[in-house]
Amino acid sequence: MPYDDMTDTDFEKFCFELMQELGFVNVDWRKGTGLNASPSDSGRDIVAERHVTDVDGSVHVERWFVDCKKYTKGVPPDKITGLLAWATAERANVALVIASSFLSNPCKDFIRAYEENNRPPFRVKHWERPQLGKLLENVPEFVARYVDARPRTEAEILAAEEMRNDKLWYYRKEVLINRIETGQREPLKPKIDRVMRAAMRTTEKQYADDPSFIIAADEHEQWNVAYLLGELSALRWVLGDDWNNGDS
Repeated sequence: MPYDDMTDTDFEKFCFELMQELGFVNVDWRKGTGLNASPSDSGRDIVAERHVTDVDGSVHVERWFVDCKKYTKGVPPDKITGLLAWATAERANVALVIASSFLSNPCKDFIRAYEENNRPPFRVKHWERPQLGKLLENVPEFVARYVDARPRTEAEILAAEEMRNDKLWYYRKEVLINRIETGQREPLKPKIDRVMRAAMRTTEKQYADDPSFIIAADEHEQWNVAYLLGELSALRWVLGDDWNNGDS
């Protein structure tokens, strides 16, 4: 998700801009401070309005109180009580929790019991990771602004380097086998040959869903290999290696 590596404050900003993107108006980010934490938000990070059109064409305004939770684990019940209290006190129409991951099961049980026992005059909603994913499918340009603007994480760079290393290794083993079969070099020792071919089969299974993994033996072969070496060298340089390391 485009917000996985964000800080709490960055996630609030992301939710603020997402609300605007989804058509909410008068969106107010109640940060109230230049610090990373927002102690003065009074139980809601964002206040927004949504214009709802009835079947007869009349329009009424819903007031939404939003609490943004950037959590790796499930959001616990005590972290949403402030939102519910202020939604009651200030007569909101909707109290929304936006969670970067999920609400914990105790938190969901708490919301269910709260609605049954208190019958609040507002709706309680929560957007968890799956719901956010669905919403973001409809705003690809908004997502692209975040994805394109953020630097790659070290994990992403390592994964890209590993795939290209495997691709180059596999190609070189295909070249080696071809040279042996055409008599251009001596065969490998049987044990080494078995180990190499078993490793190739494992690699084929790992990248079976990636049609670009195999470098075809055609007129573009040498260019594709040179391009792959350039990518691998650049990734390794970013990771701290010297330039032009094409080992596999």
